[in-house]
Amino acid sequence: MNFRKVLAVVMTAMALITPALAQSEIKVGKALQITIQGVPIEEQQKINGQYMVTDSGLINMPHLSPIRAVGMNPGSLANVIQSRYKSEGIYRNPTIQVFANMEGAGVDKQSVTVGGQVRRPGPVEYSRELTLYQAIQAAGGATEFGSLKRVVLFRNGQGRRYDVTQTQFMNIPLSPSDTIEVPQKTILGQ
Repeated sequence: MNFRKVLAVVMTAMALITPALAQSEIKVGKALQITIQGVPIEEQQKINGQYMVTDSGLINMPHLSPIRAVGMNPGSLANVIQSRYKSEGIYRNPTIQVFANMEGAGVDKQSVTVGGQVRRPGPVEYSRELTLYQAIQAAGGATEFGSLKRVVLFRNGQGRRYDVTQTQFMNIPLSPSDTIEVPQKTILGQ
């Protein structure tokens, strides 16, 4: 094959690959489906789910400070998350997968993520009226091991603990991309 034919084949391949790469770039407001393997099932239930890219280009993962996602491709983001969990000593050998369906299929709906000791951990569709208690109930409610007395609401990289058995904390309004973790009860049942 002569040089011109090889060059034409390479240029054609680049023209086909470049748009695909641009489409896989993570953008603000997009939903990402993130899964973890290589950790106990209980931990998978806390992590596996849908995460929204915030207006500042970040995602909020359980146990970690916010991670910059905008501009990355799903594979690179998976490597960053995996490295953070390892370097911070949270998990020894996690395997992270990130799926970013940028076109349609309802993945771009706004949601909050509910994890921990709930019956159906994962994304809960967000609406303007959604409260902390309603989101937990939409995730099937706390399991028999879940404590509603120490629920943690993660927003903008900061976690705040609430006793959702008290009326004044049941009606806390949520924002898109919030993450809620229902912890396991202590030995005292709290």
